[in-house]
Amino acid sequence: MFFYLSKKIAIPNNVRLKCVSWNKDQGFIACGGEDGLLKVLKLEAQTDEAKLRGLAAPSNLSMNQNLEGHSGSVQVVTWNEQYQKLTTSDENGLIIVWMLYKGSWYEEMINNRNKSVVRSMSWNADGQKICIVYEDGAVIVGSVDGNEGNRIWGKDLKGIQLCHVAWSSDSKILLFGMANGEIHIYDNQGNFIMKMKLNCLVNATGAISIAGIHWYHGTEGYVEPDCPCLAICFDNGRCQIMRHENDQNPVLIDSGMNVVSIQWNPTGSVLAVAGSQKTIGQEKDVNIVQFYTPFGEHLGTLKVPEKHLSALSWEGGGLKIALAVDSFIYFANIRPDYKWGYCSNTVVYAYTRHDRPEYCVIFWDTKNNEKYVKYVKSLISITTCGDFCILATKAEESHPQEENEMEAFGAMYVLVLCNSIGTPLDPKYIDIVPLFVAMTKTHVVAASKEAFYIWQYRVAKKLTALEINQIIRSRKEGRERLFHVDDAPSGSASGVLDYTKAMQGTRDPICAITASEKTLIVGRESGTLQRYSLPNVCLVQKYSLNCRAHQLSLNCNSSRLAIVDISGVLTFFDLDARGTDSTGQQVIGELLKLERKDVWDMKWAQDNPDLFAMMEKTRMYVFRNLDPENPEHPSKMFMLNFEIRSLRDSRALIEKVGIQDASQFIEDNPHPRLWRLLAEAALQKLDLQTAEQAFVRCKNYQGIKFVKCLGHLQSEAMKQAEVAAYFGRFEEAERMYLEMDRRDLAIGLRLKLGDWFRVLQLLKSGSGDADDSLLEQAHNAVGDYFADRQKWVNAVQYYVQGRNQERLAECYYMLEDFEGLENLANSLPENHKLLPEIANMFVRVGMCEQAVAAFLKCSQPKAAVDTCVHLNQWNKAVELAKTHSMKEIGSLLARYASHLLEKNKTLDAIELYRKANYFYEAAKLMFKIADEEAKKRTKPLRVKKLYVLAALLIEQYHEQVKSAQRGKVKGKSSEATSALAGLLEEEVLSTTSRFTDNAWRGAEAYHFFILAQRQLYEGNSDAALKTALRLRDYEDVVSAVEIYSLLAVCACASRAFGTCSKAFVKLESLDALSSEQKQQYEDLAMEIFTKHTPKDSRKSELDTFLEGEDGKLPTCVATGGPITEYQFWMCGVCKHCVMAQEITKYSFCPLCHSSVG
Repeated sequence: MFFYLSKKIAIPNNVRLKCVSWNKDQGFIACGGEDGLLKVLKLEAQTDEAKLRGLAAPSNLSMNQNLEGHSGSVQVVTWNEQYQKLTTSDENGLIIVWMLYKGSWYEEMINNRNKSVVRSMSWNADGQKICIVYEDGAVIVGSVDGNEGNRIWGKDLKGIQLCHVAWSSDSKILLFGMANGEIHIYDNQGNFIMKMKLNCLVNATGAISIAGIHWYHGTEGYVEPDCPCLAICFDNGRCQIMRHENDQNPVLIDSGMNVVSIQWNPTGSVLAVAGSQKTIGQEKDVNIVQFYTPFGEHLGTLKVPEKHLSALSWEGGGLKIALAVDSFIYFANIRPDYKWGYCSNTVVYAYTRHDRPEYCVIFWDTKNNEKYVKYVKSLISITTCGDFCILATKAEESHPQEENEMEAFGAMYVLVLCNSIGTPLDPKYIDIVPLFVAMTKTHVVAASKEAFYIWQYRVAKKLTALEINQIIRSRKEGRERLFHVDDAPSGSASGVLDYTKAMQGTRDPICAITASEKTLIVGRESGTLQRYSLPNVCLVQKYSLNCRAHQLSLNCNSSRLAIVDISGVLTFFDLDARGTDSTGQQVIGELLKLERKDVWDMKWAQDNPDLFAMMEKTRMYVFRNLDPENPEHPSKMFMLNFEIRSLRDSRALIEKVGIQDASQFIEDNPHPRLWRLLAEAALQKLDLQTAEQAFVRCKNYQGIKFVKCLGHLQSEAMKQAEVAAYFGRFEEAERMYLEMDRRDLAIGLRLKLGDWFRVLQLLKSGSGDADDSLLEQAHNAVGDYFADRQKWVNAVQYYVQGRNQERLAECYYMLEDFEGLENLANSLPENHKLLPEIANMFVRVGMCEQAVAAFLKCSQPKAAVDTCVHLNQWNKAVELAKTHSMKEIGSLLARYASHLLEKNKTLDAIELYRKANYFYEAAKLMFKIADEEAKKRTKPLRVKKLYVLAALLIEQYHEQVKSAQRGKVKGKSSEATSALAGLLEEEVLSTTSRFTDNAWRGAEAYHFFILAQRQLYEGNSDAALKTALRLRDYEDVVSAVEIYSLLAVCACASRAFGTCSKAFVKLESLDALSSEQKQQYEDLAMEIFTKHTPKDSRKSELDTFLEGEDGKLPTCVATGGPITEYQFWMCGVCKHCVMAQEITKYSFCPLCHSSVG
């Protein structure tokens, strides 16, 4: 960062200034001083013609207004940028709010408490509230609303002298600075929270006071996430920068000066600390401004003349600073250290945005005017060379380390090698802070203050066959090395990657580095320069300077070194000059006589060791052999190419005098660029002999070959067209080709340029037939253009015409046009190479049917089955497996089912088997669930439903076996024979299974159990008794206790006390009951049968029949009674019967709930 004073404004009558404040949005500058002085100034805006991009150039005043209203010394001025208001206060406690009306400032509101003086005022981040603190401890918080301002709350802090106030960025916290140096934290309602811990005052002695509190509100983003933003500074020079008000580990600074004012720049990246410093040998103090980063790193010092500096304020763009000194306002220009570089026609630059925590890095291709954006966390620097750039960043906490990348340390920083569009090519993790980075075409050098790391990088396109074979060599062979600055490497196999070297300190830290192809220069704070050879890294020479380097730069042949020191003085050092010192000893290296001040950057020419450009304040100078040419003023463009004087003179000679005279001038002042200029001028006039000689002199082989080719052409017009194309005048060349009726040459020209849009136009505009293959190629190239920019709809139109099915499939997929993708798959011939890829696209979006069709079309049934399994379409998977005779589907199904059962997903396993038509396995699992639910004595209806589902699965299994047998029986065998064969096989398969023998038994048991209770509650006790008697056959399904308990209740209700007595006898004999339960049953029986004789009151023929015939008549599942009529209804699913007169009441089977119809 570079600073210099640029302008000085004197206040009339030598009135001393007390305060200054710069409006960040509108650019107004308010300054207050003694005798009620209050002025509002404004620097006139520069025109586009004069504006220097990235530079704050001096300008004149466009406003200079005195504001009348204060009588005492104006001590506080503060802006509300959002509402364009100025708030001022004087030593008498008078507060005035000023507003802008028709270009002038007028009083809007006046307030005077008449008790004390205002010490500080602060608007919050959104300009809605102002907090005013008085010296006597009074605090007032007001709103911006209303003509007279609205007071929100006020508070008197008894026994406290206030001097400073600051809002937090979210307006929830207020900091109050006390006269005794304490800082108290309050909430936004005036409630005390705590005292702030002031780490910076440890070991401080004597009386101290607060010089300034400034809390950056983050409106323009932060340098990095969790960046310190709250600066507190004391008059003794001690300062602490905190991340928040409770930060226990703040950044501590001792500026070593008497501080009067501090302020953050508008982006929160630089803290300016203004005050004075005692200088040895001088009586009076020197006014200085120190600049620091949020992390406490010192950026530089600006010395300011006059006696007493009282205040400072930043301009809204952060490129200027205003300083109130005695009765003057000084303006200083700030030149920040921008993160930027230039490689392969591309400008790479970085900036922060308020809506993102990362740096936004732009790769701007100036040739094609295309931009590539990349977001990088914790960016440290950008370094460029040739076609590549290095982004130095902090490593993320979880970074993909290479195996054995760090043996002893976890890398904390990373150097990312990128190409000119921002694609990362090779990251290198290192464990030293890359404070200084230099780059050549083969090496990257990164240095901390103690050590430097050298990486010999490689990129794939430049590897030879030999290098490809050797690329797996370990770093022990020297591709990465580390050296301590105090070491003296000899160039042998030293410099192994040992990061313990970086931990060792040094008394003379590194302050700058630079490198060329053969030389590395390391500058140290003492002024020592160390010269190393590259690539073997051997310490060649040490030089001594009388300054501390801030920037070093080597010329193209490494003979001269440019040094910009921390004061902005540019000097030059001849590395190879030999001379003698005052003692007569021979020394190597000589400081050249040229010295320039206020320099903030310089650049050597890449092809001339004596030519360089430098930036001095706001002007650029070009030097040849240390002699300056005329200063150049950049124009409004972002990037400019400046021609040096000899190039301009040569161009003028060619235009005005002629080629021969110009040739003589260039002979006297030879340079490859001048010979190229002559060659180009000769080509324009078709002077091929002169052009060839000039191309030979500038060693341009392509130019020589071009001239030879021109010599073989007969037509002058053709020569002119070729020359126009050579000079990039393609429109003119194309027009000339078309005028010669050579459309083929015009198309060839556009093909070389890659301008496929124009190729298409030319192919379609011609009268003759266009080359079909070339037309297809053009359509596909235009499609690629749109696809690269993700304009898939446009790309589809051209790929269809170019019949590029592969890219068409990709576009349909990106557009999610799966109908178009399906039509494309259907249009492809069988076994086309694109079909598997299209099928996989369908798989990724879960479209099973289309994926299967594509796989089958390319003869990949195994992949089709795998797709069905992956997408849980087991039914389809089994069908495909059977169709294509694949045997592994059963084992796959069983494996998946066991996986589900392990996770207790039994119902999912049943559904899986059911979908795959494995009904028997599904039924077994369902019976298991039903049995478990029955044991838990859950709701009987739920248990019945589970048994019905299991039985239905068994019925489906029966049907499946019969269908399979029908398929096996060939010839004219009857249906009865087929069914018999099915039954025989089924019987063989399931002889041991209770499920297939009587699948409906469980459902019947719980059906009658529920039916009996329903009949009983409906008052039909006789029917309930008959149904309950049925339950005696189902003791293996329903608990005997429940059966006979229900039977006893039904019999008692039906006054069949004989049956009731038998039920009690059965209950009292059950082993499942405890002795206490049996005693309860006996007591209940005694109570009943002492009142009623244990005989049935009526014994019907039906009861006798049931007991005698053992229930062989079919049972009606609707009533629970036997069916004695000849005609009855039988369910087609469960094969159970219902009496004819009863079935008319039902739409569904009472047992299995299948449709009666």
